[in-house]
Amino acid sequence: MTTTVPEIGKPRRVRRGGVMSSTGLYIATGIAALLFLIPFYLLVRNAFSTDAEITGENWQFFPTDLQWGNISELFNDTTVPFARSLWNSAVVGVLHTVGTLLVCSLAGYGLARIPYKHANKIFYAVLVTLMVPSAVTFVPSFVLVSSLGWVDSYRGLIIPGLFSGFTCFLFRQYFLGFPKELEEAARVDGLGYWGAYWRIVVPNSLNFFAAIATITFINGWNSFLWPLVIGQDPSAWTVQIALSSYMTNQTVNYHLIFLATAISILPLVFVFLFLQRWLVQGIAQTGIKG
Repeated sequence: MTTTVPEIGKPRRVRRGGVMSSTGLYIATGIAALLFLIPFYLLVRNAFSTDAEITGENWQFFPTDLQWGNISELFNDTTVPFARSLWNSAVVGVLHTVGTLLVCSLAGYGLARIPYKHANKIFYAVLVTLMVPSAVTFVPSFVLVSSLGWVDSYRGLIIPGLFSGFTCFLFRQYFLGFPKELEEAARVDGLGYWGAYWRIVVPNSLNFFAAIATITFINGWNSFLWPLVIGQDPSAWTVQIALSSYMTNQTVNYHLIFLATAISILPLVFVFLFLQRWLVQGIAQTGIKG
């Protein structure tokens, strides 16, 4: 075997393409980060300003006097129960997430693991529901909820949206790739389908469950149309309904809109930061690419 010895005294050529490409990547990333941070800066800046400073011609990077009184004005407003709406959104978001995970994971596990001759037909029926526009089922759902007396209640806000065909599809596809050897070992120990699901599958699928939980909670927190129809009384408003009430045909409370929006996105930011690692790993396990 022969080896090549570099010539002594001959200058080595340094490739500058890698350094230049890395520098360009950092610059592009920094510019993109600044562009994404502009809306958050506007939220914070306008939240502690007066309406005159927000709509005035002379723009200031930050107001000279921060209007800390906007916070007390927001929570002491009797026409819009903002604190109550935050609580309602938290309750709806958490219960909706837990219920969706339980219902859809059980449905997906049954379709993936329990053998029966109509499993494929039921799975195809679930896929068909993805093709039905939500506007088609909106009125029948409202009539059903109204006949049950669930208007202005948590039951009406949560229960109709517990099942999601797409979430069920994701769980089925994930469970099809779950190692069967673990479940077979559980059955040898005397566990049935429920025992294998609860004691083996769930503890070994926390990353995937965290990813679905994050997406479901964000969707539940940001939902607007269904809570608008069901939550007719101000005591049943969610945070999105409360935000819309600051903009009417007569007046627009700019500082309250920005402040309420800034406060309303804080739970989403905390959830995303807390579950970010599990979210990335869970999405990778779904098989979704691109």
